[in-house]
Amino acid sequence: MVRWFRRGRGDCRPGPGIAVSALRDNTDGEEARVTDTDAGGNQVSAHPAAGTWQEVTGSGNATATHGAKAVTGIDNSITLNLPPEAHPPTEVPTRAGLDALPFHPGLFVGRGGELEELDAALEGVGVALVQAVSGLGGIGKSTLAARWAATRAHGHVPVRWFTADSPAGVQQGLADLAVALQPLLARVLTVEALAEWGLQWLACHTGWLVVLDNVQDPADIAALVSRARGGRILITSRLTTGWGAAGASTVVRLDVLDPGDSLRLLTRIAVADHPSRDMSGAAGLCEELGHLPLAVEQAGTYLAQNPFITPRAYCELIARQPGRMLGRGAVNTPAERTIARIWDVTLDRVSQIQPEAAGLLRVLAWFAPDHIPTPLLPATEPGQNNQVGGDGVWEAVGVLSAYGMLTVDPAAGTVSVHRLVQAVARTPEPGHPHRALVQIDQARQHATSRLHAALPQDWNNPANWPLWRALLPHVEALARHADPGTDTDTTARLLSRAGGFLKDQGTLHRAIAYFDRAHATCMRVLDEDHPHTLASRNNLAGAYRAAGDLTRAIPLYEQTLREQVRVLGEDHPHTLISRSNLAGACQEAGDLERAIPLFERTLRERVRVLGEDHPDTLTSVNNLAGAYETAGDLARSVPLYEQTLRERVRVLGEDHPDTLNSRNNLASAYETAGDLKRAIPLFERTLRERVRVLGEDHPDTLISRNNLAYAYQEAGDLERAIPLYERTVDDSVRVLGDDHPSTLSSRNNLASAYETAGDLKRAIPLYERTLRERVRVLGEDHPDTLTSRNNLAYTYQKAGDLKRAIPLYERTVDDSVRVLGDDHPSSLLSRNNLAYAYHAAGDLERAIPLFERTLQERVRVLGEDHPDTLNSHSNLAGAYQEAGDLKRAIPLYERTLRERVRVLGEDHPDTLISRNNLAYTYQKAGDLKRAIPLYERTVDNSVRVLGDDHPSTLSSRNNLASAYETAGDLERAIPLYEQALNNCVRVLGEEHPITRAVQANLIRAKSEANESPRSS
Repeated sequence: MVRWFRRGRGDCRPGPGIAVSALRDNTDGEEARVTDTDAGGNQVSAHPAAGTWQEVTGSGNATATHGAKAVTGIDNSITLNLPPEAHPPTEVPTRAGLDALPFHPGLFVGRGGELEELDAALEGVGVALVQAVSGLGGIGKSTLAARWAATRAHGHVPVRWFTADSPAGVQQGLADLAVALQPLLARVLTVEALAEWGLQWLACHTGWLVVLDNVQDPADIAALVSRARGGRILITSRLTTGWGAAGASTVVRLDVLDPGDSLRLLTRIAVADHPSRDMSGAAGLCEELGHLPLAVEQAGTYLAQNPFITPRAYCELIARQPGRMLGRGAVNTPAERTIARIWDVTLDRVSQIQPEAAGLLRVLAWFAPDHIPTPLLPATEPGQNNQVGGDGVWEAVGVLSAYGMLTVDPAAGTVSVHRLVQAVARTPEPGHPHRALVQIDQARQHATSRLHAALPQDWNNPANWPLWRALLPHVEALARHADPGTDTDTTARLLSRAGGFLKDQGTLHRAIAYFDRAHATCMRVLDEDHPHTLASRNNLAGAYRAAGDLTRAIPLYEQTLREQVRVLGEDHPHTLISRSNLAGACQEAGDLERAIPLFERTLRERVRVLGEDHPDTLTSVNNLAGAYETAGDLARSVPLYEQTLRERVRVLGEDHPDTLNSRNNLASAYETAGDLKRAIPLFERTLRERVRVLGEDHPDTLISRNNLAYAYQEAGDLERAIPLYERTVDDSVRVLGDDHPSTLSSRNNLASAYETAGDLKRAIPLYERTLRERVRVLGEDHPDTLTSRNNLAYTYQKAGDLKRAIPLYERTVDDSVRVLGDDHPSSLLSRNNLAYAYHAAGDLERAIPLFERTLQERVRVLGEDHPDTLNSHSNLAGAYQEAGDLKRAIPLYERTLRERVRVLGEDHPDTLISRNNLAYTYQKAGDLKRAIPLYERTVDNSVRVLGDDHPSTLSSRNNLASAYETAGDLERAIPLYEQALNNCVRVLGEEHPITRAVQANLIRAKSEANESPRSS
């Protein structure tokens, strides 16, 4: 055999530039000699046949005589005295049966990519095969290494496993290798000498694989890695950095399991002995465990031992007692193999390196696990015991990251922590060095302060929304994990501000929960009269109001107003705000008898206390105008809106957001009054100015675009309305998000425009989608949800699908009465619509009594002159007419027309409808002398007020042609039908219901003309 020797740095293979001479052993016992020159230039010779090693020259000489072997350690530090029957490392070959893996992971799942990554290193040529698998404790590093070593075709022999968590562990692994190769050495050498022998064997042989498991410090394995270069070393460590410098050619950073693999692992362990056991909640448990392999395995063994505990129940135990449950497994689970104990060891280590690391981890434990912005990390109180402060926080981040306790994303400026690490870190344990109760409390308070300081001051500014959305998961995590009984005033302020943002974004259930908790905290830690307590009660009332829950909002507003009057006085600005808020809630509840006097009083007191020109005073003028508009009192509403706009221009300037709001509100009032000639230009101007002042994407700009689209729709200009609605929906989705209430409203309005255009194939699916999303986002009982249900029912009715329309109307009536009350305007509207559906179905026995009841209630609740009351008059007259009771229908139509002229004016669209309906009833009564002039006037007024192409104008022209036809005047009827048809096709399209109706009338009229006898 030929043996190569090199002395000095321990490499037993010739290296470049080394002079080597070799003699082959002969078979007659003649000496074979190998000489070499060591790293220091010393001549070295070996006489293996004589059983001796002798260093001829050089430092640290060791000499052995025949009959005993003395081998100097390769680092010249240890002398091995070997008995005659023992062999030096160079003479001991490998053999079968020396593999030593501590376990074969039969429950192994997933990790295909990581195994292939380890395989890939074998394909490299001339690569030193030192590899590292790193990651958080419990992530499955050892399992992956054992799986690869036991099952992959790596071809290495032998395969040895060293527990390398300390220098002593590495030494013991080398010693065990020496004994495995030459058992008799165990009787004659110390552990230190055995380790040296084992290391020399690795240095002088190739093809082996050593797994160095759980390395804590690269220095512990430096000598082994540098001296043993003939095989492959696979390192596992919680330390995630520094392995390139340690010689690793490949570093596999292990992450958690895929959800499917996590579920398979849990199931396989838990059902092994009880195949039919209840595994309900297994996927949720894996999610709660963050798909951390050891945690899943620990849970599986616990469930296997306790077959009557379901995964769902175990999940609840984890949520209530994370420290306890993560610190225990089945009875045969070693304590040191539990998640809690593994992390304790790691935390002890990092705390020795950087004392502030444990404090930082406790603070991070209160945030969401992922995407924690770095501004949340530094402390506001540097130097406080058990806290993180100053520059040490960044060192702590580095150390925790190096040991896999957190993950750093420098590009995003965030860190992440596994949720189970957080669960343990925020769970107090008596006597624990890192989790004492006082430490946990300090960390929670510190996290609260950091988060509160990081929140933007203004939640109405869209520029701040990305930061709000980035921080909200951390507010949610803190609120979920902290016991409400430990909340402080800072917690209450944090939750109140987050609640304000959520309310404006339409996330009302969470907003209410935050406001409610903030109010309870203020009541507990402050007192009932503290300004923060009063403000929190007002905020809670506002959230209920936004959710449409006025039965809870109004009493809270009333209580807040009473206490502010008592504590702050009648004239305090906060008192005036409370009175205004209460008035607004009463207005939304339909209680205008209470709302209007409250608005009027608030305005008087603001004028007296703040002055005519104060912004709050101008707001009061605007609010009072809105209440008058809601009451249908446009004679007072419009002038007040005009006054508010003039004064806001004078006081605040043309471009102030409040001025733009006033211009929008005035345009809306003109539209309500039917004055589209003034409304549309004002809406157009408001949109231009909001684009210029606020930008294309500001929520107020989106509202202006929506309002202008609605005005175009009211004017019958669907060619401009629909594209504007479609753009508004797209912009709302992009800017506000798919679930924002304004986005849902835009989608509802677009559906309405499609319906108006007769495009029910697009309208119905969009209404259905809007209803589903409002139910999901706002809840079944939100007023907007009730509106969506009503609109969808109306569209079903328009499509002739009364089997779906009527039950949906009936449900809407029941829900509106239950949620809003019997007298709310929305409840009355729903009842009116249900009656109209009965009417359409020909069920006049149910329609007429319901119309009569609705009229009586609107008179009582809204008054004789309210537009909704006038609508009820018209609808009831139509039902009488359909029933053939013209004696009641005609007087009711005549009254409705007179009152609409008086209340709304000659040119209001509703007035034009009344004139058309009365003409039609005269026609039905055979009174064409009154019907035809009334139709003609209606056509003229419609053309003048609404325009030649408005759907109402087209209908009026068709109705006049019908009257001519009834009168036998086909010479005037047919040309009018033809004109109406041409306009309908051009404006509405061939498939619109009005177009089809006009076409049918024209065909009938022409048929009558053809059948009429001609004079000779």
